[in-house]
Amino acid sequence: MQETRIALRNIGKYDGKNLQDAILLGAFNSLGMTIKHYSNVDIIESIIDSGLRGRGGAGFPTGLKFKFTASEDGDEKYVVCNADEGEPGTFKDRQIMEQDPYLILEGMAIAGFAIGAEKGFIYIRGEYYKSIERLQYAIDQAVEVGFLGNEIFESDFNFHIEIRLGAGSYLCGEELTLLESLEGKRGHPRIKPPFPAQKGLFQKPTLVNNVETLAHIPEIISRGSDWYKSLGNNGSTGTKIFNLSGDINKPGYYEFEFGITLRELIYEVGGGISDNKKLKAVLLGGAAGTFVSEEQLDIPMDYDSLRDIGATLGSGAVIVLHEDRDLGDFLENILRFFKHESCGKCTPCRIGTTQLHRTMQKINSGTENASVVLNKMLKEAELMKATSLCPLGQSPIMPLSSAAKYFEKELLNA
Repeated sequence: MQETRIALRNIGKYDGKNLQDAILLGAFNSLGMTIKHYSNVDIIESIIDSGLRGRGGAGFPTGLKFKFTASEDGDEKYVVCNADEGEPGTFKDRQIMEQDPYLILEGMAIAGFAIGAEKGFIYIRGEYYKSIERLQYAIDQAVEVGFLGNEIFESDFNFHIEIRLGAGSYLCGEELTLLESLEGKRGHPRIKPPFPAQKGLFQKPTLVNNVETLAHIPEIISRGSDWYKSLGNNGSTGTKIFNLSGDINKPGYYEFEFGITLRELIYEVGGGISDNKKLKAVLLGGAAGTFVSEEQLDIPMDYDSLRDIGATLGSGAVIVLHEDRDLGDFLENILRFFKHESCGKCTPCRIGTTQLHRTMQKINSGTENASVVLNKMLKEAELMKATSLCPLGQSPIMPLSSAAKYFEKELLNA
């Protein structure tokens, strides 16, 4: 199948370092258009009209984030790029940062212009060594030629970008926890409200967007919101990067319009199930995602179609499991991950993740009867969802409930 590339449009076309090559591919054209021909209101309205939604997992309308942050009073505002790609099965942002870093810088600068910010931060996981190197090199090159820094394109618009490293915490992928870490504090979640648009970094209005989200902005400005809206499906406009991994013949990252089916992704794009096995299950969205079975393969991959069946698109991770995979073992690994990554700030998550993992271990070892405790686990996970401070404690219910929905018989026979 033919990809429709927006965020990945320059991947493989230059070495990811040479600014002149990036310029020949259109880098910073949209920023120049923005500064010379548009007002901040024009940019915000274009993003709203495009229907762009956050590609980090939550799917919140990007234009509304712009509007809310721009409307807040403040002598200082910030743009923060969330590059803390920690969701298991997700490796899309890394490709953009390593192979087309100028695209991210341009998206951040346009966002800064739109909301009235002169400072941006890229919060990136510390293990992404090559991404960090490429981004810093790109920042230095952009400043040298006047695409970042003071008086960009000989205007009165100033925008500076700095890189800040995360310390390996999955939890810091959540925007408010990320901001705590960015301020030099322990990565613990904040209570909402206030939201980042109101009181974000250093209690100033802050726009937080994911790498993939920011990578769409220059093309929307360049080609218009009507063009962008012509792509996609069922209210989900544009394209999405899908990360295929697990028991599949052609794992990798692929960008398609919303509306492609899971069957097409697995069998046409991914080349089918590895080792000539049959499909058992697919985990959508990573550890904090949902399982689906073979019966759901023809559902369009867009926000609303998946929501209608109780599934989630999340970050775009598609983890394929063949018929020989033990779903109980797989769930135990997911619950171990949540237990390990819990920051411990709130009791429901601190105790709940440990308890869920311990119970799943007992089920898999045969020392606990699954038919007796499965419903208890689901109730505990529901309680965690209702009482935990951040998405980590709210997430175990998703893989647990979807696994129980479609694979109850296997789990009860664990």
